[in-house]
Amino acid sequence: MKNFALIGAAGYIAPRHMRAIKDLGHRLAVAYDINDSVGIIDSISPDAEFFTEFECFQEFAQRAKRDAATKLDIVSICTPNHLHHPHIAAGLRLGCDVICEKPLVPTPELLDELARVERETGQRVFNILQLRHHDAILKLRDKVAAAPADTKFDVELTYITSRGKWYAQSWKGDPRKSFGVATNIGVHFFDMLHFIFGKLQTNVVHHNAETSAAGFLEYERARVRWFLSIDANDLPDGVRGKKPTFRNIDISGEQLEFSEGFTDLHTVSYREILEGRGYGLDDARHCVETVNVIRSARPAAATGSEVHPFILARRA
Repeated sequence: MKNFALIGAAGYIAPRHMRAIKDLGHRLAVAYDINDSVGIIDSISPDAEFFTEFECFQEFAQRAKRDAATKLDIVSICTPNHLHHPHIAAGLRLGCDVICEKPLVPTPELLDELARVERETGQRVFNILQLRHHDAILKLRDKVAAAPADTKFDVELTYITSRGKWYAQSWKGDPRKSFGVATNIGVHFFDMLHFIFGKLQTNVVHHNAETSAAGFLEYERARVRWFLSIDANDLPDGVRGKKPTFRNIDISGEQLEFSEGFTDLHTVSYREILEGRGYGLDDARHCVETVNVIRSARPAAATGSEVHPFILARRA
């Protein structure tokens, strides 16, 4: 049984980490968050210590190192995006391996810095890349691998997830903290595309705004037109007012359906990490590089077959 710490216990995704730790037979020893709305802990790990000040959390962790039975083994991180790097580094320097949500960090340079801290401490960083464990994604990857080597699939990815006015007031609406909509809601899709279709060859941005982004990606095995948005006004007419979310992934005329099967993917991710098959810094590099380019690119002219139809409709 391993002792876990959880940094960012009040966030939306934190309960999935808590349940993964419990379901795999391990112990959440301590949790930390600046917010104290963490009552969910009572139904999952009621004996866990809890702190709202990071200094108190660190002091607890340092004292726990005195006894092999209480020493922390793994720190899990569910904090806002801009805090991932300092919290990962802190976890490594406590002598722990670290499991962190996406995006791991915003730039390849920070990945390099974390690799340096790994070498200094002898500990490892693992990224939650849960779509790599989804059955539908794995079947599609096998299908692509089995296709003739010169086959290039045409992919259209559309993801619109409506967010209310609260979003702009939260850290997610601050690009200095979330790193923008393409990073915050798109990074797992970009990792999925790389996982299925291979190395990225071309990355062109056609649109990049506060609430939406779009562009074209060419991989070894696919050409991808993509559109991401958190604005309900971008929902198709048949969906607007009925559902808050629209997700469509078309692969050469066939729909990829993976709405189901998400419930246990964090637990699967934890199991893989604990059994030595987790995804580390090198695995995360591709999607970090992709969103870093998207975030800093100057939008190109939105014309031609490489442009997502939602962008063409805006220009019509």
